[in-house]
Amino acid sequence: MTLSLDYAALSDVGRVRRNNEDSAYAGPHLLLLADGMGGAAAGEVASAAAVQVIRKLDKPGISGEDMMEALAGAVHRANERLSELVEEDPEREGMGSTVTALMFDGQQLGLAHLGDSRAYRMRDGLLYQLSHDHTFVQSLVDEGRISREEAFTHPHRNLILRVLDGRPDSDPDLEILDVRAGDRLMLCSDGLPDYVSDEVIAASMADGTPDSVVVELITHALEAGSNDNVTCVVADVVETQPTSGNDPQLVGAAAELGQGGTGRGEPTVAVPGGHGHGGGGHGAALDPEELRYAPRPPKRFPWLRRIAVLIVILALVVGGGWFAYAWTQSQYYVGTDGDYVAIFKGVDEDIPGLTLSKVYEKQELQVDKLPTYSREQVESNIQADDLPGARTIVSELQRAAAECAAQAKPTPKPTPTPRPSTPPATVPPASVPPKPPTTTPTPSPTGTPTNGPVNPDDCDGVR
Repeated sequence: MTLSLDYAALSDVGRVRRNNEDSAYAGPHLLLLADGMGGAAAGEVASAAAVQVIRKLDKPGISGEDMMEALAGAVHRANERLSELVEEDPEREGMGSTVTALMFDGQQLGLAHLGDSRAYRMRDGLLYQLSHDHTFVQSLVDEGRISREEAFTHPHRNLILRVLDGRPDSDPDLEILDVRAGDRLMLCSDGLPDYVSDEVIAASMADGTPDSVVVELITHALEAGSNDNVTCVVADVVETQPTSGNDPQLVGAAAELGQGGTGRGEPTVAVPGGHGHGGGGHGAALDPEELRYAPRPPKRFPWLRRIAVLIVILALVVGGGWFAYAWTQSQYYVGTDGDYVAIFKGVDEDIPGLTLSKVYEKQELQVDKLPTYSREQVESNIQADDLPGARTIVSELQRAAAECAAQAKPTPKPTPTPRPSTPPATVPPASVPPKPPTTTPTPSPTGTPTNGPVNPDDCDGVR
């Protein structure tokens, strides 16, 4: 059995506010309500934008788990649209909107919810709240710190925690719900439940058509002294073709802005009668909407903050780079400059477009005058602790070169003596002490050659 919806939607600017920030939509496959927030006429822009994006889901062919994916995707697209609107006009920074949507495939419902607008279902004379408020007071109820009755009159009952605001963490609650013929569904902005009790709402939903119910519910809110916009969407689940609601209905800011309006209107004339449960009073000195979104005040001139952040990041990068370069210029090493030994200032590293070392002192010592071991050290660069350390390394290299030069000098031949006529007496050969072994110098921890003697074999390559 395929079911259908018989629906009606109505929005009222309220008794106090001069602009309607609520938007709502009702169609054969989608019931949708958004309550905007933010100053400078941004609340109506936010709710209207959200509704215009999400209402595209009102079409057949989407059912079951696909509804969850479709709803989540539409809410995220609406969130991206709000982000784009803020980029277009920085004065809109801080605007946002609640979103409560029921998608209908003829057999079940898909619920997407973000904020404190509500979704209800009346079944067998009993009223159930389908959505969960994302408010500070509701968090106190969930923790058991206050009762539902205390939440109704709590001074911070309008303080909202999660909304659709263009930020990346605006994820809705998602749920699939069963539905059957005879069910009555209702979506409303907080202007109704903040001033009208569940008992009064249930009594109004028990009888009448969707058209008469939305009028009665809004009337109750105005009689109770609601100083907020009040919007309701009511739909009956029926087995036969509905008698009304065949055409989609768009109300509130989304309808006014779509017709070229500003989303602002005159306050509704007060309806005679007493105040309902929850009160609210007359002539409140402070607009509750200002307190409702106190944690998210409008932010001005975001481009100035972005420039400041970029300047700070640039300063850190430049400062870190300068510090690193300054450190390299305090380092010294001994290497080769052409055919000669030289002391270099900096580090022997290659960075495209930047020179990190230069010749600080060129020595008269030629590289090919060094013993093999020392020459290999110099060609591979000998790191020094500081400039005096580098000069000490050069001194040791000069000493090693001098030793090789001394070993390379030819030994003079002795002058021959005349042979005597009588053979000299035989003298036993004197014992020659053994020549002490020579060792190859090893580098010190800093690369400085030791003061040991130079191995003659290392001097073979000296020219």
